[in-house]
Amino acid sequence: MSKLLKKQKTKPFLKWAGGKRQLLSQYDEYFPKDFNTFFEPFVGGGAVFFHFLPKKAHLNDVNKDLINAYKAIKNDLGELTTILKELEEDYLDKGKVARKKFFYSMRDRYNSLEKGDVERTALLFFLNKTCFNGMYRVNNSGGFNVPHGRYKNPTILDEKTLESVSSSLRNTKLTSVDFKKAVKNAKKGDFVYFDPPYDPVKKDSFTDYSKNGFDKEDQIRLRDTFAELDKKGCLVMLSNSYTDFIKDIYGEYRIETVQAGRSINSDADGRGKVKEVVILNY
Repeated sequence: MSKLLKKQKTKPFLKWAGGKRQLLSQYDEYFPKDFNTFFEPFVGGGAVFFHFLPKKAHLNDVNKDLINAYKAIKNDLGELTTILKELEEDYLDKGKVARKKFFYSMRDRYNSLEKGDVERTALLFFLNKTCFNGMYRVNNSGGFNVPHGRYKNPTILDEKTLESVSSSLRNTKLTSVDFKKAVKNAKKGDFVYFDPPYDPVKKDSFTDYSKNGFDKEDQIRLRDTFAELDKKGCLVMLSNSYTDFIKDIYGEYRIETVQAGRSINSDADGRGKVKEVVILNY
């Protein structure tokens, strides 16, 4: 079985709402010490994957642009780096007003390019590093619509991190399918970590990372998938909101709590330290 490797050899290459890097020290006591293949069906920024750096993994996310970014780092790092270098030089060389204008022109270009295009991936990096709070949000048509941020000198190209990520992805399968399909090949002894869009604590809570959203029916479907994996002998861990609904549907499993810092919320009461649950079948 694959033992845990050295801690945090690399780091996530994108800022991602709900990223788990801040929670790794709390999660350490809940992670399994041994497992075979690692599965992460809602990979997002990949903090847990980069924490483990398993020899064999299957990473998935419904966000095709995000998975294409992982693929570009794995397979087209040279081209990606070249485009990012040009974007960084063009942006940082401009004044405040010109930067804002450049940002919106690049946002329009990003939305016009085909998914899978390396330039589109480079623009995703650029927008992520220069938009408001590093958010990823799309409109009903699937177009990225986060406004310009106020960073003075953002690092748009971090070559060292991208090289490390590329090396980490060498033996990793990358897909963009429904979470249930992403874990269909998980077997006894494999470790599956679910970090889905959270059950909203309040109606205006930010949980939509794709235009289709993730509602309570999806949460129940995920619980059923969790149960199926449990019966197969997989090691399963899931993160979610500390809500009565989540605690109820996972009532037969082990439920632990952690304290997470949250800043993306329209209500000031929803920021700061927020209680979350960790669901385990072991």
